[in-house]
Amino acid sequence: MYPIHPVPKRYAWGSHERLQRMFHLDGDQWHGPLAEMWFSGHAQSPSPIEIPGHAPTTVPEAIVRQPEHMIGRRGSDQFGPVLPFLFKIISADEPLSLQVHPVDFQARAGFNEENAAGIALDSPLRSFKDTNAKSEMVVALEPFTAAVGFAGRSFAVKNLSLVDHPVARRMVEALNSTKDDSAAFAEAERMMPVSASVWSPTRRRVFRAFHAAVTADQCHYPEPHPPLADALRAARAKATHVRQEMAFDFAITAEESFHDDLSVLALLMMNPLRLEEGESVFIPTGSPHAYIHGTGAEIMTNSDNVLRAGMTVKHKDIPHLLQCLDCRPATPIDPSDVRIGTLLMRDMVFYKPGVSEYMLAYGHVDADHEPWPVMNSLAMRYDKLVQQVSGRVLLPHLGPRVVLCTQGAVNCVTEREQRVLTQGEAVFVPAADGWSTVDPVTDGSAAAHGSFVIASTPF
Repeated sequence: MYPIHPVPKRYAWGSHERLQRMFHLDGDQWHGPLAEMWFSGHAQSPSPIEIPGHAPTTVPEAIVRQPEHMIGRRGSDQFGPVLPFLFKIISADEPLSLQVHPVDFQARAGFNEENAAGIALDSPLRSFKDTNAKSEMVVALEPFTAAVGFAGRSFAVKNLSLVDHPVARRMVEALNSTKDDSAAFAEAERMMPVSASVWSPTRRRVFRAFHAAVTADQCHYPEPHPPLADALRAARAKATHVRQEMAFDFAITAEESFHDDLSVLALLMMNPLRLEEGESVFIPTGSPHAYIHGTGAEIMTNSDNVLRAGMTVKHKDIPHLLQCLDCRPATPIDPSDVRIGTLLMRDMVFYKPGVSEYMLAYGHVDADHEPWPVMNSLAMRYDKLVQQVSGRVLLPHLGPRVVLCTQGAVNCVTEREQRVLTQGEAVFVPAADGWSTVDPVTDGSAAAHGSFVIASTPF
């Protein structure tokens, strides 16, 4: 296993102390907000990695030099000589942008289109940084709030009907529209993707309403109306249940950070979530989302493609976002599997969203409650039998892993070696290291309890 170092990302919405404390930064590193720490094989922001006997290098360079050693034969055959996931610790003091991530063919088309237009990869006007589709998953390390995907039509109509603002009224009109109302929403119809020809009426209504919110700043509404902040607060006072109150709280918080940005009204169409520590949500490609506040472990396909529609000072790409938008109302996806984790790996939860590139595990160890050591031996010994019985591998060990200590200290053990990690320290465990476990520290060299996150492929 090799020490790996995160790449810090400083954005205006980031934390002023949470990540700084977790990673034990000091001096100038405390100055300004810190939003994300990337454990990355992405070409634009590669993580430094320490490999004995080699000069300082990065994760992509190390993988290209020894692909089967680093990511394994299966990973190399399936994804090529690259790390298939991007792992981050994210901390938001303010809301992030309202955004969507593309599917693969849209990512390829957008990347080539921007290349042809001569937009540099590091340009702030760039939307597509690579050719990869991007889904993602976040596991809360503390209370974490977000708006994810479209809620049902009745929830959206009830929320927006309370808001005394012409854009909200236009959105309600869109949500109540019929196929015969196409002329009244001609601009929205023009910006729909080709696939809209087979959409259900519900998806068409959702698109029209979302379009009204994210393009509202470009329109003129002569009708007198109160300021957006006042309209939202007045509506919040009329909310009748907790979920509705949460949606308005998110919109009000977003408006406070982005004054009079009418795209915050789109949050009233979306599923409001509050995740407690260890809870999770998976965000498929095309699903609109906005993180509101909190700290979490985030993993995604190895992509930095972000299409923004509002709530940001960064580049907005509304036309491309609308082409990628999934307008189907749906309940947010929780990919956690507590039963498997508790059975085979002590106090650990697995998060398997059903994609081939990544999964997460979040766990805790405590020397005072040492579990029966035979359990890990049984898991290793009967792995092939478990595959035959259940049809799936329960413990990832054939691909690359990143193990990060998030609290206290842990002892990372592989078939080849062991290493104590304290809070903020991480190791890259190559596929060649085989089985690995995370144990408590029992020799008194560090804290006897700790928490950790493992980012890995699901095999």
